[in-house]
Amino acid sequence: MKKFLVVLLAVAMVFAFAACGDNSNEEPVTTGGEEQHDPVTIMVAAAASLENTYVDQIIPAFTAKYDWITVEGTYDSSGKLQTQIEEGLNADIFMSAATKQMNALVDESLIDADSVVALLENKVVLIEPVSTPSGITGFEDAANAEIIAIGDPESVPAGQYAQEIFTNLGNWDAVLAKASLGTNVTEVLSWVEAASATIGVVYATDAASSQGVKVIAEAPEGSLATPVIYPVGILTNSANKEAAQLFVDFLQSDEAIAIFETAGFSSNL
Repeated sequence: MKKFLVVLLAVAMVFAFAACGDNSNEEPVTTGGEEQHDPVTIMVAAAASLENTYVDQIIPAFTAKYDWITVEGTYDSSGKLQTQIEEGLNADIFMSAATKQMNALVDESLIDADSVVALLENKVVLIEPVSTPSGITGFEDAANAEIIAIGDPESVPAGQYAQEIFTNLGNWDAVLAKASLGTNVTEVLSWVEAASATIGVVYATDAASSQGVKVIAEAPEGSLATPVIYPVGILTNSANKEAAQLFVDFLQSDEAIAIFETAGFSSNL
């Protein structure tokens, strides 16, 4: 009898263990049926002319799609950002307002060459305050203005483009004599908005973002040797290359391109 009870107890324990341990008919634990990811934060260093579009639309649209990735941004002239990257800025992605800065960082092996995408094109325009019309008709007679706001050509691509345009038109020296040099294109825009400058040279997207300025003219045909291209690339020493690549891929999506085009950019893909 005692032997029978021992055998019965052993059988009961086997069935109990099987009942508790058999999960063959259960689904893996997930949240909303989606794969789980560890949170990650990436830093984007982008030209000042991209800040409003990035902050207001691009980054929210991206994080809605990839909710485990936080995107932080630092915005300034492309030349200043190039210098900061060369000095060890802890960024994952760089998006420049010109190819010059991107090419320099690729040559220095600070940007992965294979990651670079020539994403967008912009236009260079001459603007004046809505409140105080300048009487200037275009880049050709810009030197007649009292104060001309231009990005510093030493570090600001918009300023470099302005210098090229005016040099090709033959009036750069006269313009420079009346120039107020900004540290980035956003500063130039703010000066014209406040009417502290008579006219200014900015990107078409900057002008489109402001209710306080009016476009006088686009850069004359032939005054710029190359288009105004915005390339994007991933830093070689990025610690978050997978997430960074997702962001760069998103920038090339139809959703992102539509946002950029609404802001006044055009696709260069």
